[in-house]
Amino acid sequence: MDLAYIETLREALHKVSGYIYPNDLELQWSVLIVLYPYITGLVAGAFVLASLERVFDVKVLKPTYRLSLLVALAFLLVAPLPLNVHLGHPERGIEIFLTPHTSSAMAMFGFVYLWYLMVVLLMEVWLDYRREIVEWSRSETFWPKRVFYKVLTLGVDNISPRSLEIDDKLGRILTVVGLPSALLLHGYVGFIFGSIKANPWWSTPLMPVIFIFSAMASGIAGVMLIYMFMCWVRKVRIDMPCLDTIGKFLLTAIIVAFSLEMLEMLQTVYEAEEHFDIISLLVEGKLFVSMILVQIVMGSLTPIALLGVLQLAELREKTRKFICALSGVLALIGILAMRWNVVIGGQFFSKSLRGFTTYKMEFAGREGLLSAIILGLLPLAILAVLLYLLPPWPKEDQAKAS
Repeated sequence: MDLAYIETLREALHKVSGYIYPNDLELQWSVLIVLYPYITGLVAGAFVLASLERVFDVKVLKPTYRLSLLVALAFLLVAPLPLNVHLGHPERGIEIFLTPHTSSAMAMFGFVYLWYLMVVLLMEVWLDYRREIVEWSRSETFWPKRVFYKVLTLGVDNISPRSLEIDDKLGRILTVVGLPSALLLHGYVGFIFGSIKANPWWSTPLMPVIFIFSAMASGIAGVMLIYMFMCWVRKVRIDMPCLDTIGKFLLTAIIVAFSLEMLEMLQTVYEAEEHFDIISLLVEGKLFVSMILVQIVMGSLTPIALLGVLQLAELREKTRKFICALSGVLALIGILAMRWNVVIGGQFFSKSLRGFTTYKMEFAGREGLLSAIILGLLPLAILAVLLYLLPPWPKEDQAKAS
């Protein structure tokens, strides 16, 4: 037997407490698989916020409608990258389209992703911006941007009232179709975990629903923070009725997600099957900080309390802004911790249910912390470009900002 392999095995066993199977020595899913559902959740939540104005006629959210679409698009463009980097051979990712397997949930995600990106989201953004794109293609003085807008018109420069009315109707239809598509895009992630019956930490029918509602919370919180930041950068007054309404929807999403998580936890405690002892040891030990303190206390209970105060008390505008911003940041941290606890925490115990292993995240490797940070910031860089090329602000606000 290779001496290097024996030495590696010996080092791995030093990190283990209890009895584990040999194939459990290393975690198969790294921090990139934590980042993947986190990014797709932001996509789904941002689109849900946009649909509240377009489909459910919540007009007070109009200041964030286009911003929500651009946030969803920016994060959707990056969504598959963590999976591709994790594969080690990203060039093979195209195989899911060339040789589709309907029995593979992961392969079917590629088609859901392609449908949502190419048909739903890109078409909706184009229809919503078509009038401005035509106007910019005629009035833009910087020739590279003018050429870009000219190409973006796709040869359609009719902006008569009748054509714009048709655009609006088609956009509404796409939003109605896109809403279940966005939920399906993220719900399938929870489906993958929930269908892995070999792991009692994941195998629960509530997993897809928990993922969907936590995605709503993360997307709403993300759009809210970006909206507040952009108003500060552009020196434009925040629309407080809009911000208060976003806070109400964020509170609702966090409450529902937290309630479902606690319901799933209570069911596990009540059933107390053979895996309960190892799960309780995991929660009390390795996951105590990330799950109890970060996910539950800091990421769920604290935002619920803060946003609840906004609904019960009349506070100054500055205080309300601070509470919304703090709640949004804490919610995003808590949901990231939830993804960590599900993906990494679910791999901490062996299939023997008698031992634990550890996960040491490298910094500069292919699946290290640096890669996760770059992939996590990449959607924000793409969003900055989209905001420059397709500003979502009303013309009067753009004039004030300039």
